[in-house]
Amino acid sequence: MRVLDPPYNTGNKDFIYDDNFVGTDDGYRHSKWLSFMNERLKIARKLLSEDGAIFINIDDNEHAQLKLLCDDVFGEENFLTSIPWHNRTSKQNDTDISINHEYIIVYAKYKRGDNRRLKDSNRYKWEQLKGFTFLPKETDKTKFSNPDNDPRGLWKADPFDAPNVRPNLTYPIVNPNTGVQHLPPRGRHWRISQDKFASALADNRIVFGKNGKGRPQLKVFYDEVKFKGAVVDTWFDSHIFGTSTEGKKELLKLLPEAKSIFSTPKPTKLYIELMKISLKNTDGIVLDFFAGSGTTGHAVMELNKEDGGNRKYILCTNNENNICEEITYQRLKNIQKDLPHNLKYYKTEFIPKLSEDEEILSSKLLDYIKEMVELENMCEIDGEKRRIILSDEDLKIAHSEMKESGDLYSPSFILINKEIKDSIEERKLEVVTIPDYYFTEELREVNEL
Repeated sequence: MRVLDPPYNTGNKDFIYDDNFVGTDDGYRHSKWLSFMNERLKIARKLLSEDGAIFINIDDNEHAQLKLLCDDVFGEENFLTSIPWHNRTSKQNDTDISINHEYIIVYAKYKRGDNRRLKDSNRYKWEQLKGFTFLPKETDKTKFSNPDNDPRGLWKADPFDAPNVRPNLTYPIVNPNTGVQHLPPRGRHWRISQDKFASALADNRIVFGKNGKGRPQLKVFYDEVKFKGAVVDTWFDSHIFGTSTEGKKELLKLLPEAKSIFSTPKPTKLYIELMKISLKNTDGIVLDFFAGSGTTGHAVMELNKEDGGNRKYILCTNNENNICEEITYQRLKNIQKDLPHNLKYYKTEFIPKLSEDEEILSSKLLDYIKEMVELENMCEIDGEKRRIILSDEDLKIAHSEMKESGDLYSPSFILINKEIKDSIEERKLEVVTIPDYYFTEELREVNEL
């Protein structure tokens, strides 16, 4: 699953995408916004897992434009839905019609469905995949109980009648406790035939109200309908998915100083529910590349705590006005007591092209390998238990200083002789090869590959 929020406006006048810079009277505002989003969504699709989906929060201002853009990037056939999210309850500032909602546009990398609608170029890929589909939402267990200790477990009483008149399903039912005869209400019929009713009654699947003196009702057992016919609602009500006000309270409780930066942060409830209905296992990866206040990371860890999962999150932000260090990271740092997890942030930068008298780019990029290794292996290169080996001299030093049970991360061009290899194995050190693909695109661009 991938979660994407629109970028927040924090007052920078550079074209990052700033609503103050691109004003409502700008005749090209939609075009500028689409240009801003286009390249980012193309990259997002490359990063998306084959059975993944992307969720994009958007309001009425750019909803139509975003839908057309996503049709182009992800393919119209992979559109799942546009979910209205009831994001607030107040109507005091609205005029004419209350605008108390946003949308969550959802696309799959490959949507499960009728492959006859696919373009020929996508057909093979489609047929090799199960495709993405929302997981059925589990039936609400709180509505079930077991007052008669039925060995089949929790159950609830559903109406025994259904709409419309069907003569073959209209017959008298006598309450065995009172002797009162019941017929279906006017314009309705019983749900099963008379023969099947007799079997259901003998099987203790018919009840007559809480005190046994009412109309017939059908016992529905939780284990039989846990996921049966369950679908994901296309309206996200605020009492289940939270509101922007709740999101703001969550953030300010952890970071009071964020009040002037984020006016409408998302509630963790919203993203927790999205993950519940979309992640097929408990160890998926969630990427948010407009991380904002860090709600996505917070929600991932809340859900992990709830169900014992091992999901991971990756949050990205441009650190405009130090937002990453002072807000996104600090929020996640402040939840460590209640939701302890491995937390680390990295800064990225552009590497200028080399002049003719400078070293080759592949050597220069080795200066940035430490962070890539840490990200790939989810570890910290501490110089003690874990070390980066980039030269024969590094290898000799590590070999002489490290005692046992450590990791050596080394590129493939470092050759280890038999004597050192035997010594490494004896001290239970592990050599992990640094893959060549970290900077493939950069090296290809300067013709070093």
